Amino acid sequence: MKILIVNTLYPPEIIGGAEVSVSLLAEALVQRGHQVAVVCLQNKRDRTVNELRGVRIYRVPLDNDYWPFGNDRKPSSVQRLKWHLQDTWNRKSAARFAEILDLEKPEVVHTNNLTGFSVSLWAEARRRNIRIVHTLRDYSLLCKRSTLFRGDATCAQRCTLCAAMTSPYLLASRMVDAVVSNSQFVLDQHTRLKYFPGTDGRVIFNIADPSSVVPSPPSSSDDLIFGFIGRLEAEKGIEVVLKAAEQLPDQGWQLKIAGKGLEDYVRGLKSRSGRNVEWLGFAKAAEFYASIDVCLVSSVWPEPLPRTLIESINAGRATICSTAGGIPEIAGFSNMVGSYEPNDHKRLGELMLKAVNERSRWKLARPPQPGFAERFSADSVTGQYLDVYLNNSRTSRQ
Repeated sequence: MKILIVNTLYPPEIIGGAEVSVSLLAEALVQRGHQVAVVCLQNKRDRTVNELRGVRIYRVPLDNDYWPFGNDRKPSSVQRLKWHLQDTWNRKSAARFAEILDLEKPEVVHTNNLTGFSVSLWAEARRRNIRIVHTLRDYSLLCKRSTLFRGDATCAQRCTLCAAMTSPYLLASRMVDAVVSNSQFVLDQHTRLKYFPGTDGRVIFNIADPSSVVPSPPSSSDDLIFGFIGRLEAEKGIEVVLKAAEQLPDQGWQLKIAGKGLEDYVRGLKSRSGRNVEWLGFAKAAEFYASIDVCLVSSVWPEPLPRTLIESINAGRATICSTAGGIPEIAGFSNMVGSYEPNDHKRLGELMLKAVNERSRWKLARPPQPGFAERFSADSVTGQYLDVYLNNSRTSRQ
C-alpha cells in the first residue's frame, strides 16, 4: 500500500511527542512491507528529499513569514496574528503538496499536525480522490495556540478570535474520511463542536517501544527522588511542581528536572528553586527514569496523552498525575501515588509529602500491568491504522 504521511516536523527535528509518534508509525508501516513517504517542513528555502529507515522524506519550505518552531525569540502580537491568518488556508503550501501527491500517487493521505501547512492540503487530496485520514495530536483545529490554554488556565470556552480564525477548519473537516485521536478526550472536544460530521472516529494510542525504557532497580539514594521530564513551560506544569515542592520538608527528598525551555524563563525558574532541586537540561529518557522513583506528570493544559506517562509506566516508576486532558485514560495502569486537579499545587504537595513519608513503598519498581505494552505495540497500532486506511466506506466521491 502507498501511504503519504504529513506532519509539521519529522526527526531529527523534534520539539514534542508528535514527531516521535509519527516516525515510529511510519517506520512500522515500512517494516510491514508498505511504501511510506512523509511530508514535513524545514527551515530552508528549497525542497529536499532523503530516506531514513526506509521512509522517503520530503522536507519542504515553510510558506509563511517566520519559523516558529524552537525559536527562542517571541514575535510581536501583530506578527503572530499575520502568521496565523496565513496559516488558515495556505495556497502556496497546498501547491507544493500537490506536486508531491502527483509524484507519489498515494492510496491514502494520513495527516497529523498541520500547523505551518494548513488544512488546504486536504483539498488537494480530495481533488485527486485520495482517502484522507487525520490524526488529532493537539487542538490546532480549535485553537490558534494549539493548546486550549491561555495564561495559566485551560480555556473554558474558545475565545471569539480563535472561533473565527478556525471556522475554515470546521468546514474543511468535512473532507476527511476518517479521524483518529490518541485519546477519547481530544476526540470528544472536536466532535462536540461539530468537527468531522458523519466521519468515522476512533481512538488509537501511539506506538511506544517498551524496550527503549525498561524497569530498573530503585535509585540508590535514601531520599525519595521525584522527577519531571518535558519542555520547561507553564503548560507542562513546571511552576505547579516547584510551588508544590516548597511545601516539603528540607530532608528526605530530591527533585530532578529534565528538559529545556526559553532561556530567560528557565533562568527565572531556577532562581526560585531550592537546594533539593537538580536541573539536568536535556536527558535521555532511559537514564532519567532509572535515576528517579516517582514521576510527576503535571500537565496543566489538557494534554492529549503524554508520552512521559507511557514511558514512566514502562519504566516501572510510581507516578503522581494531574487530571488534565487524556491523562486519566491510562494513569490507572501506573503505580499511582494519587492524582490532583491541574494547578492545585497544594494537593500535589500533599501527595508528594505522602510519598516521602512512605518512601519504602514508592521506591519499588513495578513492571507494567499485563496487556499494557500491547496497547502501544507497533503491531497493534499499525494494525489498527491499516484497518482505518483500508476502510473504503467514503472513498467514492462525486
